[in-house]
Amino acid sequence: MLKTARLKAALGAVCAATLLLATTSAHATDLVVSAAASLTNAFKELAQSFEQQHPGVKVITNFGASDILMQQIVRGAPADVFASADQTAMDKAVAAKAVDPATRKTFAANQIVLIVPHDAREQPAALADLTGTAYQRIALGNPASVPFGRYTKAALEQAGLWTQVQAKGVLAENVRTSLDYVARGEVDAGFVFATDAAIMPDKVKVALRIPSTTPATYPIAVTSGSRQQALAAQFVAHVLSANGQAVLMRYGFQKP
Repeated sequence: MLKTARLKAALGAVCAATLLLATTSAHATDLVVSAAASLTNAFKELAQSFEQQHPGVKVITNFGASDILMQQIVRGAPADVFASADQTAMDKAVAAKAVDPATRKTFAANQIVLIVPHDAREQPAALADLTGTAYQRIALGNPASVPFGRYTKAALEQAGLWTQVQAKGVLAENVRTSLDYVARGEVDAGFVFATDAAIMPDKVKVALRIPSTTPATYPIAVTSGSRQQALAAQFVAHVLSANGQAVLMRYGFQKP
């Protein structure tokens, strides 16, 4: 009887340990999403709603300049999903075989705007005004590494102003840095996405909406090195869903 009781107790302990391990494993599924800085607010909300729909899944978000994120993924940084602020960065990811091209989808659109500090006494009425003495420091993105920098350069080149404005440029590592420069009054004006300007209406104001021949569209894809391919595909589907699109539009993004 005593041996039987001990055996049952031992088996019970093993079962409990197994159950604990299974429970721990169920709550240890991480999904890493690397996304453009301009997606920060929207994707934080999308990550939360995805977790609610998938108990046991933790979405880890990593935001930054699209090209930098792409390079991190190429070099082996853990990521399951990559969302870029332009097609160029995603093209580079495809060329480097860092993402699965079959999963690539365009999910949102945006627009470049010129902003000034909220308390600025004057604001430019046209891009040409940036060549005047009132604007000595202008926040720009580096076209070689950030999408909003490429969109800005294309628009300024089209207006024949790139060289003059670039000479006054204060380079920002990503669009949120450009926004911060303007919000803190460290520059006289700066270029950002419309969605970024919208999150600080009390600190910056939009002076101009910049027309562009290159649509500012956002692609998303599952990374080639993901160990959670199916789950990553579900996150992409979540972003593309009606609810996901509603979240994006609430943060000012447009349909692609």
